[in-house]
Amino acid sequence: MKDGSAFLNDNAQRIIDGMIGDAERLRIGVSTGPLGECLIDAGAKAAGGVEAGLRMAEAAMGGLGSISVCMDRASPKWPFTIEVRSSQPVLACLGSQYAGWNLSSQDYFAMGSGPARALARVEPLFETLSYRDTASSAVLILETAKPPPQAIVEKVGRATGLAPEKLTFLYAPTQSLAGGVQIVARALEVALHKTNDLKFPLENVVDGIGTAPIPAPHPDFLTAMGRTNDAIIYGGSVQLFVKGSAKDASELAERLPSRASRDHGHPFAEVFKRFKGDFYAIDPLLFSPAEVIVTAIETGDTFRAGERDLQMLERSLG
Repeated sequence: MKDGSAFLNDNAQRIIDGMIGDAERLRIGVSTGPLGECLIDAGAKAAGGVEAGLRMAEAAMGGLGSISVCMDRASPKWPFTIEVRSSQPVLACLGSQYAGWNLSSQDYFAMGSGPARALARVEPLFETLSYRDTASSAVLILETAKPPPQAIVEKVGRATGLAPEKLTFLYAPTQSLAGGVQIVARALEVALHKTNDLKFPLENVVDGIGTAPIPAPHPDFLTAMGRTNDAIIYGGSVQLFVKGSAKDASELAERLPSRASRDHGHPFAEVFKRFKGDFYAIDPLLFSPAEVIVTAIETGDTFRAGERDLQMLERSLG
C-alpha cells in the first residue's frame, strides 16, 4: 500500500470516538491527561468487559480487522472464542496490532501496540513493511494498569510528530476482562509475526482468519498472562491464504504451529517462571497458534499442521 492509504490512525480514531460515546455502556473511563492527551481506561480502575476488549482490539488493528465472539462446540469447556479476520492481515497485524514499541520511563514500562506505531516507525520491522501512516491524530494501546506518565506522552508525541492533545492512550491490564480479550484477539497477529520470522514473503500473504478461546480473567498477573498465551498456543487456530507455490505453502504450514517450539508442552506460566521472567530466553517459535491451515490460492492446495490441545487448555485455563 502507498504511504497513508490504509488510514490506520484515522480508522482507529473513529473507533475511539465510538467508544467515548458509548463509555457508560462499555464501562470504561475517559479522561484528559495533564498534557491534554486522551486517556481511556478499559479495565484498570474501570470495569470494562468483553465488548470493550473487542473494540480495543479493533482499534489496535487500525480498523483493518473484523473481530467478533463466536461459538466453537469442539471445545465444550470453552465454547466462546474470539474470531479475527482481515483482508489486509500484514498491515493490520504487523503494521498496527503487534506490540513492538518499548515504552519505559523510570519505574513505568509498557509495550505499545496500535496504529501510532505506523506514524512513529521507530521499530526495524517497518523497514520490512515499507509503510508509513499519515494522520492528524494517533492511537496507542497499552497492556498496563496505569496511564502513561508525562515522559511517555512526550516521547510518543515526538516520535509521531503530534501534539499531546492529538494522542489517545487506550489501556487495560492483562488481568482484566477487556485486556484478556484484546490479547486473545492476537491469534492472527502472532501467526503473521512468526511467518515473518520464518522468512516467508509477507507480500504473498493475502488474507487471514484466526480464533482462540476466551479465558477467564485472573487477579494474579502471571496466571492471567499464562492463560491468555495458552489460549493461543494450545487453543488457537489460524488460516492463511497465500500466493506462491504449493511447496512454499506446505512448508509454512508445517513450521508455523506452536508445536515446533522446544518449549511446547508446558503451560506458559511454567515456562515463564523457568526462565525467571525473561521473555527473550523463551523460544520465540512458541508464540504461535496451535493449529494452522495454509491455502495456496494459485494452486488450490490446502495444508494443515498442528492441533489444539484441549488437555493443556484444561490444565491452564481451569
